[in-house]
This record gives sequence, C-alpha cells and structure tokens, in this order.
Amino acid sequence: MDWTHVNGEEKGEIRFYALSTCGWCRKTKAFLDELGVSYDYTYVDSLTGEARDQAVKELEGWNPRRSFPTVVFKGSEVVVGYKPDRIRELLGI
Repeated sequence: MDWTHVNGEEKGEIRFYALSTCGWCRKTKAFLDELGVSYDYTYVDSLTGEARDQAVKELEGWNPRRSFPTVVFKGSEVVVGYKPDRIRELLGI
C-alpha cells in the first residue's frame, strides 16, 4: 500500500486513512500538520487494485463502518471523524 510520510515531532506511529475529496479529511490533515507531528497517510480513493483492497481491509479492521477520516494512533487507539480535542489528548499535547 502507498503511504505518504509527513515529517514532524515523533509521537509514536500515526496512520491516517483519508479520501482525497473529503473536507473533514483535509481538516484533519491540516490539524496534524499544524501540530507538527510525524504521520503517514494514504488517500484510499486514489489507490487501485490490490493496494486499494488492502487499504479497505485494514481500514475495516479499525473502523467497521469504513468512514473517513480514520486516524490510528500507535496501533491501538482510533479516532473516526474530525475530533481535534481527542487527537490532542492521544498525542499528549
């Protein structure tokens, strides 16, 4: 699967599943950028074939509704939707 890495302060692994056309995904990405943390993201709607199937399967494991944005923190905590307060809490900021 294709992940794009954003450099920043290391706060543990952060994986962000997004859609390129989703306004809430853009807001979440901008918020993570504003916080200056390191994270990886993928635009699921831009993937094709096996990579897209893999992304959807992974996403479904974290968020059975497969809604966006979905952000996974340290492989255990999940935030679905645009929730800046919860993201700050999980990052300890």
